[in-house]
Formats: sequence, structure tokens, C-alpha cells
Amino acid sequence: MKRQLGAGRAEGSRWRGDGGGAATAWWWVAVVVLGHLVSSARAGLLESNPGLAYNFYQKSCPSLDSIVRSVTWAQVAANPALPARLLRLHFHDCFVKGCDASILLDVAQSEKTAGPNLSVGGYEVIDAIKTQLEQTCPGVVSCADILALAARDAVSYQFKASLWQVETGRRDGTVSLASNTNTLPSPFAGFAGLLQSFQNRGLNLTDLVALSGAHTIGVASCSSVTPRLFNGNATSIDPLLDSAYAKTLMSSCPSSSASGTVNLDGGTALKFDSGYYTRVLNKQGTLASDAALAQNAAAAQMVQDLTNPIKFYAAFSMSMKKMGRVEVLTGTNGQIRKQCRQVNSS
Repeated sequence: MKRQLGAGRAEGSRWRGDGGGAATAWWWVAVVVLGHLVSSARAGLLESNPGLAYNFYQKSCPSLDSIVRSVTWAQVAANPALPARLLRLHFHDCFVKGCDASILLDVAQSEKTAGPNLSVGGYEVIDAIKTQLEQTCPGVVSCADILALAARDAVSYQFKASLWQVETGRRDGTVSLASNTNTLPSPFAGFAGLLQSFQNRGLNLTDLVALSGAHTIGVASCSSVTPRLFNGNATSIDPLLDSAYAKTLMSSCPSSSASGTVNLDGGTALKFDSGYYTRVLNKQGTLASDAALAQNAAAAQMVQDLTNPIKFYAAFSMSMKKMGRVEVLTGTNGQIRKQCRQVNSS
């Protein structure tokens, strides 16, 4: 997001389930069960987009899932910042003219040249996956689907199991314009502006709160944070920001012109967990847009609910699937790019 669903910064060890322990098993079963319950309750939302399906490439590229997972997990193991980067890349793609991989295109005045996207990363992972897929299933798998799958697998590396299912069948767009990126939510937005941004994409309050949880990993630029800390050269702390946490932020962003970055989650910056919501309730959301979630009664109640990790994983999973349906190209619309950074020449 321009709300800096951002690049993670490597730190020491990171927790991850081993896929076999009893502690992992009980909550993973709970996630799956609760996910089905949420799915039933929200059936029909954004399902007017035809052509998406689970296992869309089952016959045309049966090794798709294993290729995407192996490449993504290998790169995440080497660079723990990638889950946040790929998640943000997917979000920034879907919020601008739909999930069509237009953000990947290297053309003049493209989306990736716009201010909100200058700090977006993870492109090299998509390129690596596409290269392998073109060797195995040439001309079959879209870059838009690769992006959706890679974002899921990058986040899921921590759990050693897929956190949500990804529908596939998207096709790639042929237009990418920096001028279209004004649809991205701002890190400075108040609650009304945030909700409107999501509603414009066919998403709702639940999706806003759930997808904001992506800020449990990654970093934001100081320029997204310093307006909450300074007024010109003078210290001026946002009253919606905990004063002690403000001092922590100022240690990374010591002036209004600071050019560094700060962790979006002040507690567990490389762990995809529900701690973000607890910090929002404690006035420790890094961005003004994080703090905005606690300023609306309905949103604040959802924030409270999602401090429960099982509820968070289930809600996040459902909202990611829903976002992945936004304005998709399917059927004969768009194309299947041979290279993700450029449209096909013919």
C-alpha cells in the first residue's frame, strides 16, 4: 500500500512453525475451520468476476504451485524482507486498475515510476519465477497470477503451509500509467478517506481492517512518519501517538527531513502476527492511517477482535482472496506476457 505495505528489513532470527509440532497443528486447524466459516458468511462478495478458479492451471501447468513456492521460499530464506515487499507489490497492483500485473511493466511513465511505488520491491522474485515457468510451461501462466501466488507463498514461509488459497486465471494488462496511482490509499489518510479508497475497489470495512494487518511486517519511509512527529524543525507529536513510541520513531527519523526507514510494527517487525492490532489500540500504530482505525467505533471493535491471532489469520486470508478478484482480466481479455516487464510484441 502507499500506506507503506512496505519492504521488510532483515533482523535476527524469525519465528516460524515447523509444520509438524503439536503447537503448530492446533492453531493451523483452527485457522482452516474458521476460514471456512468466514467464507460461508461472506459468500458472493466480488464473485461477479468470471474466469477465476482454484487449480486453473491443473492441466496446462501442473507444476505451477511447486515452482512458485520453491523459488519464493528460497529467496525469502535468503532475504526476510521479501514477504512484506511482495505483499505490498500485490496490493499496489490490485489497487491500480485491478490485479493485472501492470505494476511490473517497464515503460515510460509506468506505475512503478510513480511516487507511491518508488520504494516498492520484489520484482526480481517475479522475474525468477517467470523464467522457470516459461521453461516448463511456456506462454501459459500470467504474471498477475504469479504475483498473487508469490505474495501468498512469501507470507506463508513463516508457517511452512499456505495461509490462504489463491484463485487463478487472471490475464495480464497492457497499460501501465503513473497517473493511475492516485487510487492508492495514503499513509496520511483519515478513516473516511481510507474506507472510501477500499470501497472504490469493491472492498469494505472488514477488508480495510484485515488488510491493514499487513503492517505487522515491513518498513515505512521516514517521510511517511515525520508529519506525526515534527512541525517544521520543532517537535510536535500527534496526540493519537503514544509519546514513548514517538521517541522510538524519532530515534530512526530524528528530523522532519530524515530519509531513513522505520519498522511498521514496533514489536515484531519480521513476524506475521496479530501484534499490530494490539499496538494500534495502544496508540503505537506507526502511520497516521494505522491510528485512524481506532478512531471509528466499528473499526476499533474489529481491531480488538483481530488481536486474536486465529481470527486475524482467517480474516486476512479471506480479504486477500477478495482483493485478488478486483477488476481482473480473464478469458480473452489482456494477454499472457512472455516477460513480466514488457507487453508481448505480437
